[in-house]
Amino acid sequence: MARRLDGKIAIITGSSRGIGRAIALEFAREGAKVCINYAKSEDMARQVVEEIKSLGGEALMIRADVSKLDDVKQLVKGVIDRFGRIDILVNNAAIMFRGDFLETEDEEFYRILDRMWEVNVKGVVYCCKEVVKHMVKNRYGKIINIASIAGIGTAFPGTTPYAMTKAAIVILTRRLAFELGPYGINVNAIAPGMVLTDMSTPEGVELARKRCVLGRVGSPEDIARLAVFLASDESSYITGQVIVADGGRIDYLTHSL
Repeated sequence: MARRLDGKIAIITGSSRGIGRAIALEFAREGAKVCINYAKSEDMARQVVEEIKSLGGEALMIRADVSKLDDVKQLVKGVIDRFGRIDILVNNAAIMFRGDFLETEDEEFYRILDRMWEVNVKGVVYCCKEVVKHMVKNRYGKIINIASIAGIGTAFPGTTPYAMTKAAIVILTRRLAFELGPYGINVNAIAPGMVLTDMSTPEGVELARKRCVLGRVGSPEDIARLAVFLASDESSYITGQVIVADGGRIDYLTHSL
């Protein structure tokens, strides 16, 4: 029985842990050859590669800080040199620092905003720019951006700078879908709610759980299964969409679109 991603070549940024790791493993189970990207966690990245190999899959690991264009160019070159093409890009790498607009000191607020903008926004732009050059040649590609419900407007304290970066990813997804559609490239985003990873805090998890109609937070696998759908040909007529996976959160600031 054919698997949904048989023979596809995928880059998943920030895939040594958390949501990225889960997506990499799920892609491998569905037959994709996967590039595990990491910035610091070399041992964790190697563990993901070994786990994929134990599943009978194929993977390589490449260190690259997505906020640095030269790193991204080397990441893409490494995948092309190994596999010859890129079918799927998952822009998952991101960082989060908390900061309130009024209560955080100006210098600290600007520092965390600048750093998150470099990774969360410019990193996605860099990866898309470099990967799309190859997708256009093949007139095929799937780009999946990991956004956040913060970018849609949840009432969650201390996340204004982070929300600003994820809101940029929402509109970037729609604009790229518009520009790249004529080349057979689908561009969509997933906007997760609270997902239990090493970035989540017990206080944040409990607050999110109480604001969710399902009464629980998400798992990385919840997001990974949705990513498989968007990476597969099952979603060939879907582009420019931001799909929310939040368990039914009720704390949105507005109902307007």
